[in-house]
Amino acid sequence: MPQIRSVIRLAYAPLFFLSLLWAAVTLADQGAPLWALPILLGLALAVSFMAERLVPYERAWNCSHGDNGRDLMHAVVNEASIALSVVALPLVSGLVPNFGFWPSDWPLVGQLALAILVADLGITVAHYASHRIPALWRLHTVHHSVERMYGFNGLLKHPLHQTIELAAGVAPLVLMGMPQDVAWLVAFAVAIQLILQHSNVDMKIGPLVYIWAVAPAHRHHHLASQTDGDVNFGLFTSLWDHLLGTFRSGPDTPRPGEIGVSGRPDYPRGYLHQLIEPFRRQV
Repeated sequence: MPQIRSVIRLAYAPLFFLSLLWAAVTLADQGAPLWALPILLGLALAVSFMAERLVPYERAWNCSHGDNGRDLMHAVVNEASIALSVVALPLVSGLVPNFGFWPSDWPLVGQLALAILVADLGITVAHYASHRIPALWRLHTVHHSVERMYGFNGLLKHPLHQTIELAAGVAPLVLMGMPQDVAWLVAFAVAIQLILQHSNVDMKIGPLVYIWAVAPAHRHHHLASQTDGDVNFGLFTSLWDHLLGTFRSGPDTPRPGEIGVSGRPDYPRGYLHQLIEPFRRQV
């Protein structure tokens, strides 16, 4: 069993990401119905929960902190809003300029890779700005209020902040003429990457930690410190963090009691209260 756990630690992240993306691209190539991707996302969450119990980074984070219902509400609302955005893409595309840059003759996997790189830049910039602009930080604080890190945390965001990040990442793609099938795949790729970023799996990715923004690097970002946690903003890659000088790695990633919002141990824990909190008068 120790050998099996060692294999899981080494193979989990690349197998999780690449196999799920391969399955999604294959389904899209074969003209599968739209409900196939939500089912695949449910499978991704099930695999994540199972791996978190087999090789946890922190066992205490596998226990509920009274947050299961709230986290489920965030995930359902946010993923449903993304799905509606993709459904509305043809309408949006008809209202904005289309510069016709999209490489429609590329294989679908190549189009997805391009879309991921473009979206990564926009979302990373929006994330970076959210730590520097007070109005955006109040919205983003909802995401940082978690008291443990596990796969579901990646889907926990204030809906308005998610809309801002989504717009920053997708607007260039819409202007380029991204088709709807690629948009579905990008939405799925973002979801499984967020699961990996916040996973409680003790994954070992070696030198990939310097370029791939999954849990070993992203945990630093959730330190309850305005200085130590102000790092590693990338969604898919750490490229932009290297350019911004905000990349950090190392063994000193947070443990229980070290994540959250600095100076706000009283941050609301209920779903509706978290939706309202960014708009309350600051004292």
